[in-house]
Amino acid sequence: MKKGLALLLLSNLVLAQNLTKQDTLKGSNTAYRDFWDVKKYTISVEPNFEKKSLQGYNEISFEILKDTTTPTFQIDLQQPMDFRLVNDINDGFTVERTGDFIFIKSNKNYKKGEKGKLKIEFFGEPRIAKNAPWDGGWVFAQDSSGKPWMSVAQEGDGASLWLPIKDIWSDEPENGIQLKIITAEDLVGVGNGRLISTEKSNGKKAWTWEVKNPINAYSIVPTVGNLVNFKDHYLGEKGNLDLDYWVLAENLSKAKQQFQQVKPMLKALEFWFGPYPFYEDSYKIVETPYLGMEHQSNVAYGNHYENGYLGRDLSGTGVGLNWDFIIVHESGHEWFANNITAKDQADMWIHESFTSYSETLFTEKFMDKISADRYVQGTRRAILNDIPIIGAYGVRGKGSGDMYYKGANMLHTIRQVIGDDEKFRSILRGLNKDFYHQTVTTKQVEEYINAKSGMDFSSVFDQYLRTTKVPVLEYYFKKNKVYFRWQNTVEDFTMPLRFGDYTIVLLSDKWGKMKIKKNTQFEFNKNYYIHYKEVKGK
Repeated sequence: MKKGLALLLLSNLVLAQNLTKQDTLKGSNTAYRDFWDVKKYTISVEPNFEKKSLQGYNEISFEILKDTTTPTFQIDLQQPMDFRLVNDINDGFTVERTGDFIFIKSNKNYKKGEKGKLKIEFFGEPRIAKNAPWDGGWVFAQDSSGKPWMSVAQEGDGASLWLPIKDIWSDEPENGIQLKIITAEDLVGVGNGRLISTEKSNGKKAWTWEVKNPINAYSIVPTVGNLVNFKDHYLGEKGNLDLDYWVLAENLSKAKQQFQQVKPMLKALEFWFGPYPFYEDSYKIVETPYLGMEHQSNVAYGNHYENGYLGRDLSGTGVGLNWDFIIVHESGHEWFANNITAKDQADMWIHESFTSYSETLFTEKFMDKISADRYVQGTRRAILNDIPIIGAYGVRGKGSGDMYYKGANMLHTIRQVIGDDEKFRSILRGLNKDFYHQTVTTKQVEEYINAKSGMDFSSVFDQYLRTTKVPVLEYYFKKNKVYFRWQNTVEDFTMPLRFGDYTIVLLSDKWGKMKIKKNTQFEFNKNYYIHYKEVKGK
């Protein structure tokens, strides 16, 4: 067994000792989930600002995947939210709640391909976020004029913290969703996709939004406030893309100025990743009472109309102050997280590593390659190397926050190894084309990059995703030769390096050598995320 793999298994064993049946029910495709497939969610929600409460329903359209005898459906709804099953009594369901899970048992048998619906009303006071978006919960805030401003942050905890739903990343409703948001007459409700109707009744207003594409549960987010709308369009790779902006009335002029960055962002990311994946549902930014999140066709924005990340540059180089971090990063997730979604939260690096690297790729198109390289190298200061990037499977187990910038630097390193930017770009675009609107695993992504690059990066993925060790390249010079070897690596670590006109291939701790020209200044490439160490006395 490889040493690195052994350490990972030991780490997962320790984690497993602290896990419960509840964790497995949250994160696994259990026997209560694996026999049925969600086709569509039809949702209605009415937030009450004064009571900090919600009421509404979710009608879940499903299809049976295999012949099943009197099955039990698992629906997730986190306490303290309450519910009532609305299905006709003749449908033959019995209901039991255990903690955050609703088990709906049918007294009938189902055949593969059979379709049905579960309609569940929900009501109560949801969990309130203490520090959104980093912790999950609803946000009941006010704008500067005192009007209600409400939304929810739920990436880590799931939409089930307020909505009865099949809360697992691997099952997205193929036919999308319809989301009705009921507000006071003087407020606006904004959801995912396109606005298809508005209705007034009894002093209230209903805003109905529709998503035609598959959508992950954590992306389904309503926002309510004194919001105003302005529109634009972008002529992109698939034609005319509608740009739809909803911001607080008090910030309209700021938004019109700041959101001019959207078109250059879309141009850059379409160049690298391929067409924006949701032309049918439009591109939308909604101002929210928290920093931001990548809700599909409904990007949450709270960056105070400043460049950088709340006015700071996360790279420490100054490069990141040339553009709005939330516009670029959260929009990058439309490709990696919303188009290509990890089946399991343990593989969340697929979302965050590629999207964090989108910041560098955008910078390269928006500014220049030198600035982009400076930026990605600067982000290394945020890397902790505390625990592996890949977490525990089947329990909603998230890995290290290094999935952001360690993952981005891994991709930047792989790009240097490939040594052909057009090939690297074709891999990024190919991922978004070949896994279009799909949920995937780490194994699929790794195998795809290996196949399309024509190189075996297996040990590289093991090194950066499954251990906390950064490769160390030891070296020394003797006469007209430079000697190298790897240290602090997984077994059989192989990663070719290019330094100007020189290329070296090493196997783990075995010394290799290379002849260099006389009077040549040998320079190391800082774009590789590795450590260099000169060995003295050789």
